[in-house]
Amino acid sequence: MGNPEKPDRLGGLVRACQACYKFAKAFCTPFISGKDSLYNESPLGPVNPTLLITAIGVIPDVRKAVSLDLKKPGNLLYIIGETYPELGGSEYYRLKGFQGNSVPKVRAETAKKIMDAVVKAVDLGLISACHDLSEGGLGVAAAEMAFTGGYGLEIWLEKVPVGERIGRNDFLLFSESNSRFLVEVSSSHREEFERLMNDVPHAAVGKVTKTSSFCIYGLNGKVVVETSVDELLEHWKSFLVI
Repeated sequence: MGNPEKPDRLGGLVRACQACYKFAKAFCTPFISGKDSLYNESPLGPVNPTLLITAIGVIPDVRKAVSLDLKKPGNLLYIIGETYPELGGSEYYRLKGFQGNSVPKVRAETAKKIMDAVVKAVDLGLISACHDLSEGGLGVAAAEMAFTGGYGLEIWLEKVPVGERIGRNDFLLFSESNSRFLVEVSSSHREEFERLMNDVPHAAVGKVTKTSSFCIYGLNGKVVVETSVDELLEHWKSFLVI
């Protein structure tokens, strides 16, 4: 961060520390180490304040680890967690030349319930594939699940659970609201899975398909995205070529 002897820089540092304390307590995750790097300024001003947190998760039985690739045509796709019109600082806004001020918020109590429910569903073998909806939101997560598994999918945006009204397809596709997951569930596990998720926001929003078609239906029921899994993969790989 910048020079803490300047009030605005110090204020940012204090608020960052308060947030670390708040969410460490909420998630029961202690900080076991840390350091600071201050006075990072030049005549042009301070660096952008940056907080780096590295977390380690322990999996008691690695055989139960769930990957993100789609597994089987006919399986259902669920979103766990609510979507808000939170695109401030998002990848979508960056590509469009905007920054925005609707930065995603962490709703700690709900987030903890969601993560506990997801872990339990994984341990019970109810989830075949799972991806967080963070950078790029639902659109990017769905694409990555499709082209890594080699199967197509269909998603209906009108079924996406929302925390407040969203009237735009692109906001539903690319919002980066926190504490959301896109998961694949076998139809044979549907009832058990939905019972387990009873206390957290969730909804069946699509399905895995045999074809390589990647198809998303908008709020009015009409197709808003239609492409192939191969084309998505080709675009994704193109940024890896020097």
